[in-house]
Amino acid sequence: MDIEIHRPEKLTDSLRAAWHRAMDESPDYANPFLAPQFAAGIGTYRGGTRVAVLREAGEAVGFFPYERNAVGVGRAVGLGLSDCQALVHRPGVTWDSQELLRSCRLSAFEFDHLVEEQKPFGRYVTGMFDSPVIDLKDSDDDAGYAEWLRGAYPGIAKTTLKKERRLGRDAGETRFVFDERDPGPLRQLMRWKSDQYRRTGRMDRFARPWIVDLVTHFSHVRDEHFAGVLSVLYAGGRPVAAHFGPRSRTVFACWFTAYDPDFRYYSPGLIMHLRLAEAARRDGVRLMDLGRGDKEYKDWLKTRELRVGEGFATRPHPVAAAYRMWRRPVRGLRNTVLAHPRLREPADRLLKSAGSLRTRTSAPPQAPRRKR
Repeated sequence: MDIEIHRPEKLTDSLRAAWHRAMDESPDYANPFLAPQFAAGIGTYRGGTRVAVLREAGEAVGFFPYERNAVGVGRAVGLGLSDCQALVHRPGVTWDSQELLRSCRLSAFEFDHLVEEQKPFGRYVTGMFDSPVIDLKDSDDDAGYAEWLRGAYPGIAKTTLKKERRLGRDAGETRFVFDERDPGPLRQLMRWKSDQYRRTGRMDRFARPWIVDLVTHFSHVRDEHFAGVLSVLYAGGRPVAAHFGPRSRTVFACWFTAYDPDFRYYSPGLIMHLRLAEAARRDGVRLMDLGRGDKEYKDWLKTRELRVGEGFATRPHPVAAAYRMWRRPVRGLRNTVLAHPRLREPADRLLKSAGSLRTRTSAPPQAPRRKR
């Protein structure tokens, strides 16, 4: 096995084609987060992004995207943004994790959404987690996902559709656009999401200019194997909910969803996901990946779950040992809190209280009222 290192945004057309071929040959690698376009997008805005190309008899048979810092610590490309990670390879290809890390000059490699198939990394997995997905029916099946949802969760489907009709009566005719090309709603989506992050005490991803630039970049990508899709729910001509996420030919990744808080009582997020699933099915998508995480709406919408791994692949090296000692307790504490409702609910309330305080203290001062 020969391994060569490239910048992902500078891969030749032939190497991209070989990467796409490896994705097409295995359903494990059909996710858009595993596409060369995703790695290239990250590489455009993060300088340490690389891809290891594995060759057998001169032929490119495997692709391993990663990010590397100055001291040789690596992580999955787009860690924190990517919901699927893997070394993408042709069927039957075998590889050694230690050889891979040496060739990439990595002392450690951190991942949190590793596909279950990646056996060479198996001994480094510290935890396996459910990642809910929606199996969409064939495009010529008129029943489709909506009918499945009505059968599996009749109360949720009935209530959601009832709220959608009420939204139309109260705010004006509803309209759903699966692939919206107007950039205005994308900017609105990022503002809504940023407000939501701050309100709930989470890290505001859109406070980082490179993430704003990355999402904007992906919104212009239109390729057979990768496209950024903006979907918008309108009421009375006004955007009330939006979603942006990448798709491959057969897999759609749910990424950023947000809505106008003024319409929260209509459950616009659930309406959005239901309409998104129906439209994606008609457009050839066979699987919607909701992403790892315990959320009530995911339990309502999923048809099954995949398993993804979290962990640290390491070589014998002092930097690797120090990094693992630093990061593993942090991840362990987070996972413990998320796995136990008695811990998760108070932690969530604390974050929301902190977010509310931060929102109030960061609000611009109000002009004094004039005395009459």
